[in-house]
This record gives sequence, C-alpha cells and structure tokens, in this order.
Amino acid sequence: TVPKEPAVLRQNVLDTAAAILACGIDPKKCLLFQQSLVPEHAELAWILGCLTNVPRLLRLPQWKMKHASQNNEGTVGLLTYPVLQAADILLYKSTRVPVGEDQVLHLELAQDIAQHFNKKYGEFFPVPKAILSEL
Repeated sequence: TVPKEPAVLRQNVLDTAAAILACGIDPKKCLLFQQSLVPEHAELAWILGCLTNVPRLLRLPQWKMKHASQNNEGTVGLLTYPVLQAADILLYKSTRVPVGEDQVLHLELAQDIAQHFNKKYGEFFPVPKAILSEL
C-alpha cells in the first residue's frame, strides 16, 4: 500500500523468489509465481469489495493503527487490503491458511466474505480455517 520505485519493486520480487528457493522450496513440487501478474486476484477483490461493508473494514485494528500512524490520511488501498487478502485466499479455494496472531481478524473477514458470497450465490468458496503459527 506504499508506493515503490519500479526498479526497486522488480528487484524485491527477484530477491523474494530467491529467498523462497533458498529456504528449500522445490519448484518441481510447488508452483511459484508472481501474484501481481494474475489479474484474477484484483478482479475477485473488486467483486468481494462490493460485498464488504466499510464499517467492518474500519473496525480492523491494522487499519486503525496504520491510519493513525499516517496522520489519519490512510489510503483506500490500506483500507481495502484485507479484501485483497480475502481474494488471494478464496481465489484458490484454500481450506487451511497459515497465519500469525496479527492476521487472525483478516482471516475472519475472509471467512465472513466467503459465507456471505455462498449465501447470496450458492456454495462456491470453502470457508478457510486458520493454522496459527507458533513462534
């Protein structure tokens, strides 16, 4: 949600891919791709955003903290980022999602959005469950 220089962003993508591979992820067994090159993420985020009410997003603690740290000038991207996260999860019909404690409320939003979508349009998305990481 923070603007980046294009060259820096391209290098960050390559560095992240290298770090993932260095951790031992086997590209013969896993699909590794650049999410921003898949337009369906943004398309589904738009659809889900049309089903999500603003007061719900304004109650998320991450919005409150970052909005306050930006002198109450938080962007629409910051506000709607949890909807994009929900799209990222639901697009692949994920059933289990590893999350840290700080992301539990965002996953609960994804669960609520999936249930709302399914109620309105019929069973389509599984409701994802959290796998809490232990640190």
